[in-house]
Amino acid sequence: MNARPHGAAEKVGAPTRASAFPRSLREARTALAGLAAVFLVEMLDNSILNVALPTIGRELSASATVLQWITGVYAVVFGGLMPAFGALADRLGRRRIMLVGLALLGAASLATVFVTTAEQLIAIRGAMGVAAAMTTPGSLALTFRLFDEDGLRVRATTLISTVGLVGLAVGPTVGGFVLAFAPWQVLLLVNAPIAALSFLGIRCGIPVDEADELHRDPIDGVGALLGTATIVFALLAPTLFVDAGTTSALPWLTTAVAVVTAVLFVVRQRSARHPLLDLALVARPLVSSGLAFKGAAGLATAGLGYLVTLQLQLDWGWTPARAAMGMLPQVVVLIAGGALIGPLVARVGLDKAAWLSAGAVVCGLTVYALLGRFGYVWVALSLVLVAAGMRVVGVVAGTNVMRGLPPNRTSIGAALVDTAGEVTTAIGIAVGGTILASRFTGDIAATPWSSRQTGEFREAVTHAGLTLTALAAALVGWGIVRARRVAADGTTTSPAAEADAE
Repeated sequence: MNARPHGAAEKVGAPTRASAFPRSLREARTALAGLAAVFLVEMLDNSILNVALPTIGRELSASATVLQWITGVYAVVFGGLMPAFGALADRLGRRRIMLVGLALLGAASLATVFVTTAEQLIAIRGAMGVAAAMTTPGSLALTFRLFDEDGLRVRATTLISTVGLVGLAVGPTVGGFVLAFAPWQVLLLVNAPIAALSFLGIRCGIPVDEADELHRDPIDGVGALLGTATIVFALLAPTLFVDAGTTSALPWLTTAVAVVTAVLFVVRQRSARHPLLDLALVARPLVSSGLAFKGAAGLATAGLGYLVTLQLQLDWGWTPARAAMGMLPQVVVLIAGGALIGPLVARVGLDKAAWLSAGAVVCGLTVYALLGRFGYVWVALSLVLVAAGMRVVGVVAGTNVMRGLPPNRTSIGAALVDTAGEVTTAIGIAVGGTILASRFTGDIAATPWSSRQTGEFREAVTHAGLTLTALAAALVGWGIVRARRVAADGTTTSPAAEADAE
């Protein structure tokens, strides 16, 4: 890919493609700082507020259900709107949508100062979810677009994801420390300066989108509504299964609505003249395999984390502090494992690295399902395997999806990667929670358990682990089949060439 001339969309004073692509991460440090800050905010929002929920509940007189929505509305809005904003960014400009989203994030964070009711906080969290839907897919798309070499793209994505994972790991600890001397609002106010830093880095370091990297197809409003509804209901259903149980009609009705809207979305995309999501692009081998690997990693990481947390504290009687220490192998691998991604990709290539890492995820789940009850060493091994696999596949799968798309569709591709992770994360927790709820009699939080309840819990954990293993293995198997088709057909054509062919 060669440097391109100025496009019609360029503005005076904004960075352009007039110069060559950066030849190192150092040359792109301003842009990378801004993009890393975006991912840091997303990860902090997913972790830092949880430790403050008891305090928020007391100060705002919020019920358990309301507290659940304070955290849940962010994920639902975030996941539901990502495809729509990804499609919009491919039309109006990824950089432009990113900057608007960062401005919204900063404003919503500052509005926390004026919160007096739980409903107001839920509204602010919803606005933050909108901002995240505008910024998060763009971080992958802009990182991919910033460089013209796959090696630099992988290294840049690894760097950005490492920064975010550090935020995810230290978020609860930092949150607990801050609450010791400051009000809970500070935990959300911190987003404002980070958003400002990111805005400046992207504004100064990312070139404006060129006309030939965008497209002007009309927005499919009906498709956007159906797609958003599908994802929202798909994210709500697992939570309802965990909370209401399989005997309640509400989770089943929500699942049915998700299926119906999904079918209608597919029908709409096949018949629309200008679909929101061209299903032919999703069917490309690199794209479908990348999404499958990403889904397997999300499913395994969330499901395993949920089961292990309950096992350590409820079954083995560990204190919360000791249980947090027990999760350290996963945290260490997620943060430090970034150093292994570059050498692995250099040695075996992007495609093989994707299915090897996804296979490690399945192996980790298998170890936990079959041996996790026999001692912590097996739990630790499963955490390490799943974290190592997830760490690699999170970078490589996203890069493969971007490689498989034309340049004017990268934002919707990045949105699909993030959506696959969000939906399968919810499914992973739901699988574990639903199987436990169906097999455990009595209140699972009321300890000590009887010997019968202990047996029920351990049997349920084994069945949940095996179910998660089977689901993840199916996704990995599908991904490997699709990835091998790339090699067999020789379809690793550059996205630019594919765009020209279309």
